[in-house]
Amino acid sequence: MDLSFYPGCTAHSTAWEFITSTRAVFDVLGHNLEEIEDWNCCGGASARALDRMVGLGLPARNLFTAQEAGRTLFAPCAGCYNNLRRALKALEEGGEEADALKKTLGREWDKPIDVWSLVEFFQRPEAMEEIRNNVKKPLEGLKVVAYYGCQLVRPPKVTDATNWENPTTLESACEAAGACAIDWSYKVDCCGADMGISHGEHAGTICSNLGVKAAEAGADAIVVSCGLCHANMDMRQGEVKLPVLYITELLGEAFQCEGRDKWWKKHVIDPSGLFK
Repeated sequence: MDLSFYPGCTAHSTAWEFITSTRAVFDVLGHNLEEIEDWNCCGGASARALDRMVGLGLPARNLFTAQEAGRTLFAPCAGCYNNLRRALKALEEGGEEADALKKTLGREWDKPIDVWSLVEFFQRPEAMEEIRNNVKKPLEGLKVVAYYGCQLVRPPKVTDATNWENPTTLESACEAAGACAIDWSYKVDCCGADMGISHGEHAGTICSNLGVKAAEAGADAIVVSCGLCHANMDMRQGEVKLPVLYITELLGEAFQCEGRDKWWKKHVIDPSGLFK
Protein backbone atom coordinates (compact mmCIF):
# COMPACT_ATOMS: atom_id res chain seq x y z
CA MET A 1 0.00 0.00 0.00
CA ASP A 2 1.21 3.50 -0.85
CA LEU A 3 0.50 6.27 1.65
CA SER A 4 1.28 9.96 1.56
CA PHE A 5 3.42 10.81 4.58
CA TYR A 6 3.42 13.85 6.85
CA PRO A 7 6.39 13.49 9.26
CA GLY A 8 5.89 16.70 11.25
CA CYS A 9 8.43 19.05 12.77
CA THR A 10 9.70 16.72 15.50
CA ALA A 11 10.79 14.12 12.92
CA HIS A 12 14.29 15.59 12.85
CA SER A 13 14.56 16.47 16.53
CA THR A 14 12.81 15.22 19.67
CA ALA A 15 10.93 12.37 17.94
CA TRP A 16 13.65 11.22 15.54
CA GLU A 17 13.41 7.66 16.88
CA PHE A 18 9.63 7.66 16.30
CA ILE A 19 9.85 8.56 12.63
CA THR A 20 12.92 6.37 12.03
CA SER A 21 11.28 3.34 13.63
CA THR A 22 8.04 4.06 11.77
CA ARG A 23 9.83 4.02 8.42
CA ALA A 24 11.65 0.81 9.38
CA VAL A 25 8.46 -0.96 10.44
CA PHE A 26 6.57 0.11 7.33
CA ASP A 27 9.41 -1.18 5.18
CA VAL A 28 9.16 -4.58 6.87
CA LEU A 29 5.38 -4.64 6.45
CA GLY A 30 5.72 -3.77 2.77
CA HIS A 31 4.02 -0.38 2.81
CA ASN A 32 5.45 2.68 1.07
CA LEU A 33 5.51 6.13 2.67
CA GLU A 34 5.77 9.00 0.19
CA GLU A 35 6.65 12.22 2.02
CA ILE A 36 4.56 15.11 0.72
CA GLU A 37 6.51 17.94 -0.87
CA ASP A 38 7.11 21.27 0.81
CA TRP A 39 5.12 20.40 3.91
CA ASN A 40 4.82 22.95 6.71
CA CYS A 41 4.29 22.86 10.47
CA CYS A 42 0.74 21.88 11.46
CA GLY A 43 0.68 24.69 14.01
CA GLY A 44 0.83 22.50 17.08
CA ALA A 45 -1.34 23.72 19.93
CA SER A 46 -0.11 27.31 19.72
CA ALA A 47 -1.61 28.21 16.33
CA ARG A 48 -5.20 27.34 17.16
CA ALA A 49 -4.83 28.96 20.60
CA LEU A 50 -3.83 32.18 18.83
CA ASP A 51 -6.34 32.16 15.99
CA ARG A 52 -8.77 29.47 14.83
CA MET A 53 -8.26 30.14 11.12
CA VAL A 54 -4.47 30.03 11.48
CA GLY A 55 -4.90 26.75 13.35
CA LEU A 56 -6.94 25.38 10.44
CA GLY A 57 -4.99 27.01 7.63
CA LEU A 58 -1.59 25.54 8.45
CA PRO A 59 -2.70 21.88 8.32
CA ALA A 60 -5.11 22.62 5.47
CA ARG A 61 -2.19 23.67 3.26
CA ASN A 62 -0.70 20.20 3.76
CA LEU A 63 -4.04 18.60 2.90
CA PHE A 64 -4.30 20.57 -0.33
CA THR A 65 -0.80 19.40 -1.24
CA ALA A 66 -1.54 15.79 -0.32
CA GLN A 67 -4.76 15.63 -2.32
CA GLU A 68 -2.80 15.93 -5.54
CA ALA A 69 -1.37 12.45 -4.98
CA GLY A 70 -4.81 11.02 -4.27
CA ARG A 71 -3.56 8.83 -1.41
CA THR A 72 -4.51 8.63 2.25
CA LEU A 73 -2.31 10.98 4.29
CA PHE A 74 -0.53 9.23 7.17
CA ALA A 75 0.57 11.33 10.16
CA PRO A 76 2.13 9.26 12.99
CA CYS A 77 2.37 12.21 15.40
CA ALA A 78 -0.86 12.44 17.42
CA GLY A 79 -0.82 16.25 17.53
CA CYS A 80 -0.21 16.59 13.80
CA TYR A 81 -2.86 13.97 13.11
CA ASN A 82 -5.44 15.79 15.23
CA ASN A 83 -4.74 19.15 13.58
CA LEU A 84 -4.94 17.61 10.12
CA ARG A 85 -8.23 15.95 11.03
CA ARG A 86 -9.64 19.27 12.27
CA ALA A 87 -8.79 20.92 8.97
CA LEU A 88 -10.15 17.92 7.07
CA LYS A 89 -13.48 18.17 8.89
CA ALA A 90 -13.70 21.89 8.14
CA LEU A 91 -13.16 21.25 4.44
CA GLU A 92 -15.56 18.32 4.34
CA GLU A 93 -18.33 20.22 6.12
CA GLY A 94 -18.10 23.18 3.77
CA GLY A 95 -19.47 26.52 4.89
CA GLU A 96 -17.68 29.75 5.70
CA GLU A 97 -14.52 28.20 7.14
CA ALA A 98 -14.01 25.94 4.13
CA ASP A 99 -14.59 28.87 1.78
CA ALA A 100 -12.11 31.00 3.72
CA LEU A 101 -9.47 28.24 3.62
CA LYS A 102 -9.87 27.74 -0.12
CA LYS A 103 -9.77 31.47 -0.81
CA THR A 104 -6.77 32.16 1.43
CA LEU A 105 -4.75 29.22 0.13
CA GLY A 106 -5.91 29.61 -3.47
CA ARG A 107 -6.87 25.94 -3.80
CA GLU A 108 -9.99 23.85 -4.33
CA TRP A 109 -10.92 20.81 -2.26
CA ASP A 110 -11.88 18.65 -5.21
CA LYS A 111 -9.91 15.42 -4.61
CA PRO A 112 -10.93 14.37 -1.10
CA ILE A 113 -8.50 12.18 0.85
CA ASP A 114 -8.49 10.64 4.32
CA VAL A 115 -6.05 11.19 7.22
CA TRP A 116 -4.74 8.28 9.28
CA SER A 117 -2.71 7.88 12.43
CA LEU A 118 -1.15 4.56 13.44
CA VAL A 119 -4.49 3.72 15.06
CA GLU A 120 -6.32 3.70 11.71
CA PHE A 121 -3.41 1.93 10.06
CA PHE A 122 -3.55 -0.89 12.62
CA GLN A 123 -7.35 -1.08 12.41
CA ARG A 124 -7.18 -2.48 8.89
CA PRO A 125 -8.53 -6.06 8.89
CA GLU A 126 -5.22 -7.48 7.66
CA ALA A 127 -2.93 -5.43 9.93
CA MET A 128 -2.53 -7.86 12.82
CA GLU A 129 -1.75 -10.75 10.50
CA GLU A 130 0.89 -8.61 8.78
CA ILE A 131 2.55 -8.01 12.14
CA ARG A 132 2.43 -11.65 13.21
CA ASN A 133 3.87 -12.80 9.88
CA ASN A 134 6.93 -10.57 10.30
CA VAL A 135 7.83 -11.22 13.95
CA LYS A 136 11.35 -12.63 14.25
CA LYS A 137 11.64 -12.27 18.02
CA PRO A 138 8.33 -12.71 19.87
CA LEU A 139 8.24 -10.34 22.84
CA GLU A 140 7.09 -13.05 25.23
CA GLY A 141 7.11 -12.04 28.88
CA LEU A 142 7.08 -8.30 28.15
CA LYS A 143 4.12 -6.67 29.90
CA VAL A 144 3.03 -3.25 28.62
CA VAL A 145 0.22 -0.74 28.91
CA ALA A 146 -0.85 1.27 25.88
CA TYR A 147 -1.17 5.02 26.39
CA TYR A 148 -3.18 6.99 23.81
CA GLY A 149 -3.29 10.40 25.49
CA CYS A 150 -5.63 13.14 24.34
CA GLN A 151 -5.40 13.44 20.57
CA LEU A 152 -5.29 10.01 18.92
CA VAL A 153 -8.95 9.21 19.54
CA ARG A 154 -10.54 12.43 20.82
CA PRO A 155 -12.65 14.36 20.22
CA PRO A 156 -14.60 11.68 18.33
CA LYS A 157 -16.28 14.24 16.06
CA VAL A 158 -12.76 15.00 14.77
CA THR A 159 -11.15 11.55 14.82
CA ASP A 160 -14.29 9.50 14.00
CA ALA A 161 -13.19 7.07 16.71
CA THR A 162 -15.94 4.72 17.84
CA ASN A 163 -14.29 3.65 21.10
CA TRP A 164 -12.63 6.81 22.33
CA GLU A 165 -12.92 6.05 26.05
CA ASN A 166 -11.42 2.56 25.86
CA PRO A 167 -9.49 2.11 22.60
CA THR A 168 -7.69 -1.21 22.16
CA THR A 169 -5.92 -0.96 18.79
CA LEU A 170 -2.41 -0.39 20.15
CA GLU A 171 -2.88 -3.25 22.58
CA SER A 172 -3.76 -5.54 19.67
CA ALA A 173 -0.58 -4.52 17.85
CA CYS A 174 1.52 -5.21 20.96
CA GLU A 175 -0.03 -8.63 21.39
CA ALA A 176 0.47 -9.46 17.72
CA ALA A 177 4.19 -8.94 18.41
CA GLY A 178 4.05 -11.38 21.32
CA ALA A 179 3.87 -8.91 24.22
CA CYS A 180 1.26 -8.99 26.97
CA ALA A 181 -0.92 -5.85 26.84
CA ILE A 182 -2.44 -5.06 30.22
CA ASP A 183 -5.69 -3.14 30.47
CA TRP A 184 -5.68 -0.07 32.71
CA SER A 185 -7.90 2.92 33.41
CA TYR A 186 -5.56 5.75 32.41
CA LYS A 187 -4.93 5.11 28.71
CA VAL A 188 -6.69 8.28 27.50
CA ASP A 189 -5.70 10.63 30.34
CA CYS A 190 -3.65 13.71 29.44
CA CYS A 191 0.13 13.69 30.00
CA GLY A 192 0.20 17.44 30.59
CA ALA A 193 0.95 18.14 26.91
CA ASP A 194 2.51 21.57 26.31
CA MET A 195 2.17 22.36 29.99
CA GLY A 196 5.43 20.45 30.25
CA ILE A 197 7.07 23.56 28.78
CA SER A 198 5.22 26.28 30.68
CA HIS A 199 4.40 24.44 33.92
CA GLY A 200 6.85 21.58 34.17
CA GLU A 201 6.13 20.86 37.82
CA HIS A 202 2.42 20.30 37.13
CA ALA A 203 3.17 18.10 34.11
CA GLY A 204 5.60 16.17 36.29
CA THR A 205 2.88 15.47 38.83
CA ILE A 206 0.58 14.17 36.08
CA CYS A 207 3.26 11.96 34.50
CA SER A 208 4.46 10.65 37.86
CA ASN A 209 0.91 9.56 38.66
CA LEU A 210 0.60 7.83 35.28
CA GLY A 211 3.87 6.01 35.86
CA VAL A 212 2.71 4.84 39.27
CA LYS A 213 -0.61 3.60 37.88
CA ALA A 214 1.12 1.77 35.02
CA ALA A 215 3.47 0.07 37.50
CA GLU A 216 0.57 -0.85 39.76
CA ALA A 217 -1.13 -2.47 36.76
CA GLY A 218 1.96 -4.66 36.39
CA ALA A 219 3.53 -3.06 33.32
CA ASP A 220 7.21 -3.24 32.43
CA ALA A 221 6.85 -0.37 29.95
CA ILE A 222 4.43 2.20 28.56
CA VAL A 223 3.70 2.16 24.81
CA VAL A 224 2.77 5.43 23.08
CA SER A 225 2.16 6.89 19.62
CA CYS A 226 2.77 10.58 20.32
CA GLY A 227 6.01 12.54 20.50
CA LEU A 228 4.79 14.88 23.23
CA CYS A 229 3.40 12.06 25.35
CA HIS A 230 6.72 10.27 24.97
CA ALA A 231 8.77 13.33 25.91
CA ASN A 232 6.70 14.10 28.99
CA MET A 233 6.47 10.51 30.20
CA ASP A 234 10.14 9.82 29.48
CA MET A 235 11.39 12.90 31.34
CA ARG A 236 8.85 13.55 34.09
CA GLN A 237 7.81 10.28 35.72
CA GLY A 238 9.46 10.88 39.07
CA GLU A 239 10.58 7.83 41.05
CA VAL A 240 8.93 4.99 39.09
CA LYS A 241 10.71 5.51 35.75
CA LEU A 242 9.10 2.91 33.54
CA PRO A 243 10.61 2.84 30.03
CA VAL A 244 8.42 4.54 27.42
CA LEU A 245 8.37 2.99 23.95
CA TYR A 246 6.85 4.14 20.71
CA ILE A 247 4.64 1.37 19.33
CA THR A 248 6.87 1.32 16.24
CA GLU A 249 9.97 0.80 18.42
CA LEU A 250 8.30 -2.17 20.08
CA LEU A 251 7.38 -3.63 16.69
CA GLY A 252 10.86 -2.85 15.38
CA GLU A 253 12.33 -4.94 18.18
CA ALA A 254 9.98 -7.82 17.36
CA PHE A 255 10.92 -7.49 13.68
CA GLN A 256 14.62 -7.14 14.60
CA CYS A 257 14.98 -3.99 12.51
CA GLU A 258 18.52 -2.74 12.06
CA GLY A 259 19.70 0.30 14.01
CA ARG A 260 17.50 -0.27 17.05
CA ASP A 261 20.35 0.59 19.42
CA LYS A 262 20.31 4.13 18.05
CA TRP A 263 16.64 4.47 18.96
CA TRP A 264 17.27 3.52 22.58
CA LYS A 265 20.00 6.16 22.90
CA LYS A 266 17.38 8.88 22.34
CA HIS A 267 15.53 7.85 25.50
CA VAL A 268 16.01 9.36 28.94
CA ILE A 269 14.89 6.08 30.55
CA ASP A 270 16.89 3.38 28.77
CA PRO A 271 14.52 0.68 27.41
CA SER A 272 17.22 -1.64 26.09
CA GLY A 273 17.13 -3.81 29.23
CA LEU A 274 13.59 -4.89 28.37
CA PHE A 275 14.86 -6.92 25.44
CA LYS A 276 17.89 -8.78 26.83
